[in-house]
Amino acid sequence: MTIRTGVYPGTFDPVTRGHMDIIRRGAKLVDRLVIGVTTNPSKSPMFSVEERMEMVKRETAGIDGEIHVVSFDSLLMDFAEREGASVIVRGLRAVADFEYEYQMAGMNQQINDRIETVFLMADVSLQPIASRLVKEIALYGGAIRKFVSPAVEADVARRVGELGRKGS
Repeated sequence: MTIRTGVYPGTFDPVTRGHMDIIRRGAKLVDRLVIGVTTNPSKSPMFSVEERMEMVKRETAGIDGEIHVVSFDSLLMDFAEREGASVIVRGLRAVADFEYEYQMAGMNQQINDRIETVFLMADVSLQPIASRLVKEIALYGGAIRKFVSPAVEADVARRVGELGRKGS
């Protein structure tokens, strides 16, 4: 029996309720879901890769299915191939996401046409959530509990305290 492996890549800085929705739903589509925590040169992370991995591991601990959390710093298609993935799971929030993800899926298909990209629409109530906005709200002292779990909220509050709140 072949095990169907999917990869869900992202920076997860921090992991949000939107990410968790896609993880829960993506885990139902494959036998093994690998959550790839990556660096992104165009983003300034609040948390280190190791901290983000621990956050995602903690948040996914109670989800049914075989879920692995690993870091990677390479082309997504190289990572997916190393993991034995046949599917890349991507979440979509809005039309702007679709345009970017559609282009990426096309480029990835040119690199390796044996790996399919599957798009999952975020739950309507979670569509506005973006890690970038969660961090910005937190840095200005706003409440983020609607967007992240209580444990992630505490992680972000701790980090904001270390960094110093903006607008003070």
